[in-house]
Amino acid sequence: MKKIVITRKINPNMIEKLKKDFEVVVWNENEQPMPREHFLEETKDAHGVMTMLSDKVDREMLENAQNLKVVANLAVGFDNIDLEAARANEVVITNTPDVLTETTAELAFTLMLTAARRVLEANRELMAGEWSGWSPYHMAGTDVFGKTVGIFGMGSIGAAFARRLSGFRAKVLYHNRSRSEVGESMGAELVSFEDLLAESDFVLCAAPLTGETKHRFDKEAFNQMKESAYFINIGRGAHVVEDDLAEAVRKGDIKGAALDVYENEPIGRDHPFIGIDNMTLLPHIGSASVDTRNNMMNLCVNNIMEVLNGGKPITPVQ
Repeated sequence: MKKIVITRKINPNMIEKLKKDFEVVVWNENEQPMPREHFLEETKDAHGVMTMLSDKVDREMLENAQNLKVVANLAVGFDNIDLEAARANEVVITNTPDVLTETTAELAFTLMLTAARRVLEANRELMAGEWSGWSPYHMAGTDVFGKTVGIFGMGSIGAAFARRLSGFRAKVLYHNRSRSEVGESMGAELVSFEDLLAESDFVLCAAPLTGETKHRFDKEAFNQMKESAYFINIGRGAHVVEDDLAEAVRKGDIKGAALDVYENEPIGRDHPFIGIDNMTLLPHIGSASVDTRNNMMNLCVNNIMEVLNGGKPITPVQ
């Protein structure tokens, strides 16, 4: 019987679906990733693996897993996977595009509104019993309505975010490696990276992580933004030079930032972002709705089943 390894606790219905035809080994932890040594040991005779972004699918793992045919990554991104080594070892890699688009765009919008209206600051004040009463500029934030919003990466999530802006009568700019017909059908304007930074009141990073986009948001980039602007990141943490962002917010080079992703996750209390009032920080929950996570898991299961039963993957990474 072919063996499948699942590196984190998932919906038991998905496991039962696989158990009908396969031997299934699950790392039955919700929060803690499968230790590297255990991962290598369990996958060395596996035919299929369902991985998370925290699992490093590198040349060592792929060459160690002699029977491996498919890796289904529970994410849209796949920067945890060595695609060249996968091709060399004839392992199919799949991801979960589209099913999490709307949920992640919704979270990005939540981050923007939360930061702009100082929601977390206001909540902390109230919960600490420090609210002394109404005054004209007490916790006065920034409107999103009618502002200019710049989107770095007009893929499916960027486009879904842009669509949500229509009700706010915002001017939408975007920077992408190619023109986006979907984005422009919603009135978004393609501009240079420099113009995106200089003209936007809110800058959203929704791009995939590549060699070109890594650390694109550095001190120079933040210096080009308006002092009244906010930076929002739901792409990947490594898009940002984190010390530069912390300095930019502390010094007032930009008004604030709202982030769901970090270069090394999870972050601890010693992280440079911790303790900065005008930073809204979430623990990588972009696609974390029950419906979406179930849909992602189901897509991974179906990809594994298709490949191991001799069919074609549903969502292969090219």
